[in-house]
Amino acid sequence: MKLNHLLVFLAIGLLLAGCSQKKESGLNLPYEKYTLDNGLDVILHEDKSDPIVSVCILVHVGSNREKPGRTGFAHFFEHMLFQKSENVPQGGFFQNINEWGGTFNGGTSNDFTVYFEVVPNDALEKVLWMESDRMGYFINAITTEDLEGEKPVVKNEKRQRVDNQPYGHTEYVIRKALYPEGHPYNWTVIGELEDLQAATIGDVKEFYEKWYGPNNATLVIAGDYNKEEVKQLVEKYFGEIPSRGIDTKMEPQPVTLDSTKILYYEDDYASLPEIRITYPTVEAFHPDQWPLDALQEVLSVGKRAPLYKTLVEKYEFAPESGVSAYHQNSELAGTFTIRVRANKGIDLDSVRMGIKEALDDFEKNGFSDKDLERIKARLETEFYNSISGVFDKSFQLAFYNEYAGDPGYISESIANLKQVSKEDVMNAYRKYIKNKHSVITNFVPKGKKELIISGSQLADVKEEDITPYQPSEALAQEEDMAVVKTPSLFDRSVEPEFGKKPLVTPPPIWTDQTSNGINVYGIENNELPLVNFSLRLMGGQYLDDPDFVGVANLMTDIMMEGTANKTPEELEDAIGQLGSTINMGTADEYITISGNCLARNYQATMDLLVEILLEPRWDEAEFERAKQRTINTIQQRETNPDAIAGVVMNKFLYGENHIMSHPSIGYIENVEKININDLKNFYQSYYAPSVSNFHVVGDINQKKVMNSLKDLESKWTDKEVVFPTYSEAEVPSDPQVYFVDIPNAKQSVLRICRLGVRASDPIFNTLLISNEKLGGSSNGNLFKVLREEKGYTYGAYSLVNRQSFDPGIILAYASVRSNVTKESLDTFKEVISSYGESFDEEELEKTKSTLIRENTRQFETNEDLIGILQNISTFGLPLDYVDQFQKDVTSMTVETVKKTVSEYYDLSNMIYVVVGDKQTQYDRLKVEGPGNPILVDKYGNLVPVN
Repeated sequence: MKLNHLLVFLAIGLLLAGCSQKKESGLNLPYEKYTLDNGLDVILHEDKSDPIVSVCILVHVGSNREKPGRTGFAHFFEHMLFQKSENVPQGGFFQNINEWGGTFNGGTSNDFTVYFEVVPNDALEKVLWMESDRMGYFINAITTEDLEGEKPVVKNEKRQRVDNQPYGHTEYVIRKALYPEGHPYNWTVIGELEDLQAATIGDVKEFYEKWYGPNNATLVIAGDYNKEEVKQLVEKYFGEIPSRGIDTKMEPQPVTLDSTKILYYEDDYASLPEIRITYPTVEAFHPDQWPLDALQEVLSVGKRAPLYKTLVEKYEFAPESGVSAYHQNSELAGTFTIRVRANKGIDLDSVRMGIKEALDDFEKNGFSDKDLERIKARLETEFYNSISGVFDKSFQLAFYNEYAGDPGYISESIANLKQVSKEDVMNAYRKYIKNKHSVITNFVPKGKKELIISGSQLADVKEEDITPYQPSEALAQEEDMAVVKTPSLFDRSVEPEFGKKPLVTPPPIWTDQTSNGINVYGIENNELPLVNFSLRLMGGQYLDDPDFVGVANLMTDIMMEGTANKTPEELEDAIGQLGSTINMGTADEYITISGNCLARNYQATMDLLVEILLEPRWDEAEFERAKQRTINTIQQRETNPDAIAGVVMNKFLYGENHIMSHPSIGYIENVEKININDLKNFYQSYYAPSVSNFHVVGDINQKKVMNSLKDLESKWTDKEVVFPTYSEAEVPSDPQVYFVDIPNAKQSVLRICRLGVRASDPIFNTLLISNEKLGGSSNGNLFKVLREEKGYTYGAYSLVNRQSFDPGIILAYASVRSNVTKESLDTFKEVISSYGESFDEEELEKTKSTLIRENTRQFETNEDLIGILQNISTFGLPLDYVDQFQKDVTSMTVETVKKTVSEYYDLSNMIYVVVGDKQTQYDRLKVEGPGNPILVDKYGNLVPVN
């Protein structure tokens, strides 16, 4: 379960229509809606494209239904519902969906809680059985021990997502200042730790009875099924649940401010100063929502945007990625926020004046029709992207049904946005932004109070103390207790059987090659009028000079900043007017140019890709901005515990003389020295067709694809690319702990790792299979023990990653509360060391069932299919590697898993990285463990111990 402040696509996304009529020709997704006698709204959408189904239940209760003193309860209750119910045993929700080959999650927002599963369609009845059991047959199964056992898990989530993150407390500060005491948005979704601790079993029962009745929820089933059979199942499992509690909607409660409030906070994790200016606006579906939605983009998106022109281009106060504006509509109220994460050392008084200048310029000069057209051009493309997955469809159907009273309301939302005029946008600006009071937050790095805005008041942020661990903090293990079952018309304790086995038919892959050496891989998929494509050049960071890292990364920034014939602004316009996207990114072993477009705009989009690739602009001003943007990102990485753990891990895995021991983004001192000629030399040396692979999926055939590559074929001359060779790092024979100090860290980031094998190695599939039950999902042993049994963490997992040039990494990882750092390391060791010994035929059969059944979800979207093609070309895999993996799963034996675990999960060969609070945790690790810890800095350099 994740804390998902789920973003609802109010201005873009799903265009829906009822069964009896189309709301707009050509953009139609049929559904059927009906209501059970108990008030549960049921929405059915059939999609036969893949043998999978999504079940989504949205309950009309979020943090806005909580009481002061019990904040965070809606989210906490979401956690409780994943534990068990009267007929589903403890851990069943985690175990079952994983073993059935599905995926699942839950999320809580200010306004709603959502639960969903995507499973092979033969498991649909099983999911309906489980979901109905927690809707109507849950409360008698929950005990005080269950309640107390889940509290540490939710606390760990807060520490991980809020307390241990840069700017993590910003939302809390804004809400307290913007909304008066007692307003339902005065607190954050995660709530207060003391409120959570005070929760009782009586609170759980009251919340369940008040808000979790079927009459306060929407059930959506989308996917491949027989509608009439499903209606009978819905009636069987949900029909007898009685109505209960409250199902009346809350009235809007917008707020106003009598004065501007300016608050500051010195953030332990922030490396850069950040300002947010938040204005109160309107609730969702208010007529002013759509002009405000357009305003957010006009102000901040693109190189003509006034915030970009003033803050990035004119004053160089911030990188482009550091400037944004966003409008958030909730059920009761809304906000419009301008956010600037400034460059290091920039005082926020100057930034605030720059924002004012940008807004004054906007009011004076307005914006062009082209800006508004660009926003509207995205609608059709994003509509189709938003219905590529069955969960996307089911969630949006549920949301619009519950909050607009019409599953197809998005059609009106899109129509409303299309009708927005420039005057509408300017009126919204004058009504809600111009000279209006706001809440202004300044978050600055610790010890940099001189950067705050003049007249700022210190924000009241509650910081949790790091207290010594007490064994009593371990979760209580309750004895099995008899559950008083709620009466039912049938025996709900009997789990339904699987339905008819789903038939998985992988789409055919075609291959080709251009005369200059580009390998081409394609899948024709006519479900939607979309095309996804990518051009991947092998090399990436691997081709960087180890003493001058960061050139490859900067290349992908500067390549998108115009072409020889187009300024950066003109290139941005050309892509935007098509409603297309083109992006570039650098990874360890490759550079990827990816795109997404409507099928009818594929050729025009490809023409732009060819221009970007073959006619770089080498714009000096944009290059300097790209360098500053990179430096800005490095500075943020230096205070992010997870990023630090990754950098230190790679250094000690690969060794100082290997390119992979360096972060691909480079170091500040390196980036500052890079000039544009370094990029030109990299381009001339390493951008070549013979090291490139093109992938395409969508509504386009092989002939059209190959025709679209004619310019690349005729204009891109091949050259030899020489790849460097590095000595393969040795796996350590003795374990070692490396500790990075993050003072006052509320959590410790743990990494236990070693090098494995290359993706092309025959044993790679065996490693993947062997890892699954250890930590491949929430059904893995690590998750079960560290989260569910011990309560040390929000989640613990393990993985085996694919790499081409060097062995990939075998990694076990978690973020744990600080005072159980040692205990968590010990538990990791216990689970890993006993894994091979305890693995038996039953575990193997569960692993096989999970991995084989997951195959039904491999081919759902264009992005899924592009990923398959990229794996084939990048790692030299056979075209049928997915099928080959399934065969390897089927033939796997217990003996093979035990041998693999013994060889590759030997704790004596592991490197341990801990990023946490040295003052309270470092000395504790000296008592026992894999070796006395070595103190290193954020880049793995040795630090003297005081």
